[in-house]
Amino acid sequence: MSLNALHTPCLLLEKKKLLNNIERLNKHLSQFEVTLRPHLKTLKSVDVARHMLADQSAPCTVSTLQEARQFAQAGFKDITYAVGISEHKLVEVLDIQNQGVTLHILLDSFEQAQFIHAFCLENDCQLSCLIEVDCDGKRAGVKPRDPQLIAIAKILDSSGLFTGLLTHAGGSYDCQSLDEIRAMAQQEQHAVQIAADTLRSQQIDCSVVSVGSTPTALLGDGFEHITEVRAGVYASMDLVMAGLGVCQPQDIALSVLTRVIGHNREKNWLILDAGWMALSRDLGLASQPCGYGLVCNSEGNVLPGLCVTSVNQEHGIVALPDTLDTSHFAIGTLLRILPNHACATAAQHQGYHVICDDEVDYWPRFSGW
Repeated sequence: MSLNALHTPCLLLEKKKLLNNIERLNKHLSQFEVTLRPHLKTLKSVDVARHMLADQSAPCTVSTLQEARQFAQAGFKDITYAVGISEHKLVEVLDIQNQGVTLHILLDSFEQAQFIHAFCLENDCQLSCLIEVDCDGKRAGVKPRDPQLIAIAKILDSSGLFTGLLTHAGGSYDCQSLDEIRAMAQQEQHAVQIAADTLRSQQIDCSVVSVGSTPTALLGDGFEHITEVRAGVYASMDLVMAGLGVCQPQDIALSVLTRVIGHNREKNWLILDAGWMALSRDLGLASQPCGYGLVCNSEGNVLPGLCVTSVNQEHGIVALPDTLDTSHFAIGTLLRILPNHACATAAQHQGYHVICDDEVDYWPRFSGW
């Protein structure tokens, strides 16, 4: 099948770039005594996961219980649900775990620890719990030296529910240079190490000490006393990662295939059949504006100076520079759009047309997204 035969807009995934990106992080982390626990939330595909993980027993991360359930049904056995837990989700957590899966859950409050403890007593079960540590003030988590950390760990440890600590350096997405990302990686590791030492001083052991974001995973080093690293978008990359300097646009494995469906000659605009329903509304980094995505030719080469400048539901607009006019792009011309945020763009589609050499395969995403 050629690209010309595909119905646009649709999502393309370049297999060689995907595998190169996966190998890059694997090679980097192989220098250290640390396990990679890939985050599968970006591409939500069993076919992709089989390339990211050594086998179905290898550890992985998800962001919804629906993902956990579907990866469990596909045979994956060691899953971290890396979003704070609420009480009403515990029945589903136990149901997934009863399929022969180790499903680690996340919390950051004494209230959560209490209802998990009570649930396990009532249901005569054990759940694996990770306490989230706040390493940068960006989102959730307990500060490393907060006395609440000890209180949470004690109630869990008293009934064999405590497994370890987890943190996420969301602040890495605000960094302005690679050196800042490296510093953030050290800050991330330092915060969770302090928390682990605090608990060990109370004779509470942390079998898991987990850190991760794609920027800090790729640029971090040492990882002393860290047991695992989590990262997700590293497999596909996107324009946010390129804007941070973590990759180059040519490393991005994901793109939206679209056609020119019209011209506005008065305004020197191209009209595409890919609007926000295909691209998402994500504008990426304010410091590295790329509109709604960079424009490439059908071979995937970036066309300098061209981005999708505005979107409607099913229409994308490319405002051409003065050096080009609409006659350079005949109606029907195939183009590719590199995504600002791979997670958001992939979520608009049901699957991937996977390009490998001269062949095009199809890998589905999980239903429901």
